[in-house]
Amino acid sequence: MDILYVDTLTYAQGNMYIIASDEGLVYIGTPNAPFEEVEVWAKKPFKGYRFEENKEKLQQYVKQLTAYFNKELTEFDVPIHVKGTPFQLAVWEALKELSYGTTTTYSDIAHRIGNPKAVRAVGSAIGANPILAIIPCHRVIGKDGKLTGFRSGLAMKEFLLELERA
Repeated sequence: MDILYVDTLTYAQGNMYIIASDEGLVYIGTPNAPFEEVEVWAKKPFKGYRFEENKEKLQQYVKQLTAYFNKELTEFDVPIHVKGTPFQLAVWEALKELSYGTTTTYSDIAHRIGNPKAVRAVGSAIGANPILAIIPCHRVIGKDGKLTGFRSGLAMKEFLLELERA
């Protein structure tokens, strides 16, 4: 049986679960959410995997995320292992190209992936992003400049954007 390794990251806003496979980071949980959130999420992309707490396996991820939250890191270089549809993967790749401290719109991401009419589908793919901060979906805002949906809530989105502005 394949394993998903689990650790907890503690930072200014609380705690979040960090999950990785042998191939790379697979999930960053919503701050202060119960472990059930992870279990529900993992049922589809990682069906049949079992969870194992392992601080050593997650050390590189915790180290980089901690540096990010301490404003000591602006670009991640840890391996990731995401599963999604080809469309989702294209959107997530486009998100990874967004520079630290910048924002863009859903329609811009749709254009970047060569599908300018798929703005709503881009929004859905962004909402399914399993790796907060490292795949920086928080950098996508509404065309009018307002903050829009975020898996971890708008307060967390605002926190991440402010962190990168400071």
